[in-house]
Formats: sequence, C-alpha cells, structure tokens
Amino acid sequence: MNTAKPTPAFIGASWAALLLGIVCFAVGLWNSGMVRSEKGFYAAVLILGVFAAVSVQKSVRDRAEGIPVSVFYLGLSWLAMGLGVVMLVVGLWNAGMTLSEKGFYGLAFGMTLFAAVAVQKNVRDSLAARNTPPTYAVPQEPYYPQTHV
Repeated sequence: MNTAKPTPAFIGASWAALLLGIVCFAVGLWNSGMVRSEKGFYAAVLILGVFAAVSVQKSVRDRAEGIPVSVFYLGLSWLAMGLGVVMLVVGLWNAGMTLSEKGFYGLAFGMTLFAAVAVQKNVRDSLAARNTPPTYAVPQEPYYPQTHV
C-alpha cells in the first residue's frame, strides 16, 4: 500500500487537538465542584474512550491492510468504544450540572477521541510513507534448553 505522508500542518493540528481536548477536560474536572469519585469516573471514561478509539482505528486499518485481526478483538474494541460513549452520556445526563457544563464535557470528549484517531492515523501513514513496516510481536517457539542426564 502506497500511502502519502501527512503534512506537518495536519500532524501538528492533530496533536494540538488531542492535547487541547485532554487539557480542557482535565482543567474542567479540576475546577469543578464534583466529589473526587465523580471526577475519577469522568477521567476513567476519557481514558477508556481514547484507548478504545485508537484500538478501533488500528483494528479497522489492520484489516484493511490485510493484517490479521481477530473478530473478538475488533468486537471488543467497538464494545469498549460504545461503552465509553454510553457511560459519558449517562453520567452527564444524571449529573447536576448546567447544560453548558454538560456540553463542555461532551465536546471535549468528542474532540479528544477524534484527535486520538487522527494522531494514530498520522503515525501509521508516516511509517508507511517511509516504507518502514510497523513492528509486531512475532510469536516465537518456546526455548527449552537441552539437559544432559
């Protein structure tokens, strides 16, 4: 597959959006009047969402490039992605926040997930443009040293 390298402007914009989304979400949590357990819940949902979004993007891309991905892992990635979004929506729905606060967290969450996917795509495209294959763990035969009796 011959992939064009992303432009430095797009790479920079993707990283800036990712950092901005994470920082805005974190600053919002830090300055909120929520109890620590509620702040922890929203932080964990953001981490779950980012990891799941990157996993979905990588799994879909791997399959498109003919790299084997199990149906189980792909399904689990989509499930985690859906759970992260549902957990955020349910948490915000039941939160005692104003609509503008709820919108702030929703937008910061969405922007962060989108940016994480863009950053992952840029990394993959940059590697492909350099014709550097991504590194994968290759299963090795177990080593059993010969014992002399």
